[in-house]
Amino acid sequence: MCGIAGFTHRNRPPDPALIEHATRSLAHRGPDQQGVFVSDHVSLGAVRLKILDLTGGDQPIHGGDGNTVMVFNGEIYNYLELRGELEALGHRFRTRGDTEVVLEAFRRWDTGCFKRLRGMFAVAVWTGSRRRLVLARDRLGIKPLYLHRRGEDISFGSELKAILADPGVERRIDSLALSDYLSLNYIPAPRTMIAGIEKLPPGHWLEWQDGRTRLEPFWRLELRPRRWRLEDAKAELDRLLGESVREHLASDVPLGVWLSGGLDSSTVVHYAAREASTRLKTFSVSFLGRRFDESGYFRRVARTYDTEHHELDLSPGRDLAGAIERMWYYSDEPGADAGALPIWFLSELSRRQVTVALSGEGADELFGGYHTYLANRWARWLRRTPVWWRRLGVRAAGWLAVSDEKIGFEYKVKRFFEGSLLEPEDAHLFWNGSCSERQKRALMGAAAAAGPGRLFAGLPSSARRMDELNRALWLDQLCYLPDDILYKCDRMSMAHSLEVRPPFLDHRIVEFAATLPAAMKVRGSTLKFLLRELMKDRLPRAVTRRAKEGFDIPAHEWFRGALRPLLEDTVTRAAVEDCGWLDWPAVERLKRDHFERRINAGYPLWGLLTLMGWMKRWSVQAAPSSPPLGAACATS
Repeated sequence: MCGIAGFTHRNRPPDPALIEHATRSLAHRGPDQQGVFVSDHVSLGAVRLKILDLTGGDQPIHGGDGNTVMVFNGEIYNYLELRGELEALGHRFRTRGDTEVVLEAFRRWDTGCFKRLRGMFAVAVWTGSRRRLVLARDRLGIKPLYLHRRGEDISFGSELKAILADPGVERRIDSLALSDYLSLNYIPAPRTMIAGIEKLPPGHWLEWQDGRTRLEPFWRLELRPRRWRLEDAKAELDRLLGESVREHLASDVPLGVWLSGGLDSSTVVHYAAREASTRLKTFSVSFLGRRFDESGYFRRVARTYDTEHHELDLSPGRDLAGAIERMWYYSDEPGADAGALPIWFLSELSRRQVTVALSGEGADELFGGYHTYLANRWARWLRRTPVWWRRLGVRAAGWLAVSDEKIGFEYKVKRFFEGSLLEPEDAHLFWNGSCSERQKRALMGAAAAAGPGRLFAGLPSSARRMDELNRALWLDQLCYLPDDILYKCDRMSMAHSLEVRPPFLDHRIVEFAATLPAAMKVRGSTLKFLLRELMKDRLPRAVTRRAKEGFDIPAHEWFRGALRPLLEDTVTRAAVEDCGWLDWPAVERLKRDHFERRINAGYPLWGLLTLMGWMKRWSVQAAPSSPPLGAACATS
């Protein structure tokens, strides 16, 4: 696992000090080796966390033709197959790892090589004779890649901080990105919170040649549900999961599995324990004494598979504020998903024992694991009632006592009735997001952009014909998964120099899930029906029959207690006014209503805390609204 960075030099001279600085900014992603390549036309940098071929594979890596240079971040699980194919075609290799295989594959098949790669990756390849730079990002966006265009030149990096190493890059907020951030908890690609900096969309490559750029997809998610017999679907999923987990276990350094006690991570433990040659290590975070604590479940799974288990209890007694302040540096963009905090501590715990961890990310988005999918179905019936009745339900929910539960009954009821007043696609995003449109307009005033439901407008024709569930899954896979779930996992884990691999996101499993009808994913009130059916006789029954518990913190409670001082010190009038897009009286009212238990606003407050802390840490300022930089994630 690595971090990569680079600059082109069509209209500016090369600056060795700049690429060195940009590369050093990524040292946490690759503490084992660092290198740069500087020419008249491009500068490339890489840091390396050694996973395979510990004695070879240093970067940047040069092709055997002396004309090609590459920097690479990721893991390719079918590299041995590709190596054999390339050797049969006459290529000779100096190293044993996957990096050189990617380089020689590019030399042989050019951009056609990317669809041959099975794994997670972000890559930059320079061909000197053609003055051509090609960037690419894996199909699901597991590995990040940021891009900045200035005139005819571009710069790129695994993290924003590599681009911000250039003092010529302005640090100003994109107001549309901020609007989406308040609604969704994340910023859909290609935008970032900084105007002018983009994310390279997943499954795409970008070519820069003498100042001209071209963006092309090499993979698109296609929804093509068909009829499946249950036993056939189970057998196929079993085969695919077995192959994926076996490939994801490849490592020359210690490896373990993140275990929450839920269905997804327990499934990964099941397959990993079956394939591992030594006793498996597992890692968990608990909330002892709390209703949402999962320790009883993950301990049972650890005993079942006799793993070497390690756990950490996350309580207000820990240095939560100190961790959050450190996260503002490593996050690059503000992340409004409070689930990043437990991942920070889980990564810290894991890195003491291993360099690689497998996780269960992606299963919810592929197989229908969120309660929002059930809410969509229930709201269909509620929308048949008069609007006035649903509005009365919202008001009535406001009379319920506000609790300190992570997601209390009154919170769920109010959100559900509010969502029933929206169009189905807007409601789906609202239930999984943070601020309502009313709250956002109060916070941003006239600067608030239209609701994020526009993301559904980019549905391909095949998806428009799909049922409501598969349309929601389609959007979650293309936006929520890479720009929230995978984003926070990458930043928090790489902050601790830990590589995290999600076996569910092998693109063969993703493509298989896209062929499943809705009833194979959500049946009645059963979420992830197919996966539960597959695992019901393999995992402890308590695990396969339990309801989903999100990997999150009790934000509502902690902002009235342990985290209140940090919130008060960070979300101040001066900080809000410096942002330029937010209204201080509205922010102050939101805080006061939360402290006085009129509402539970823990999630919007987490977003504001992260935004203000991030702006201060990175000296980001307000900016005029900017036009779209490219296609939204739904159309990419």
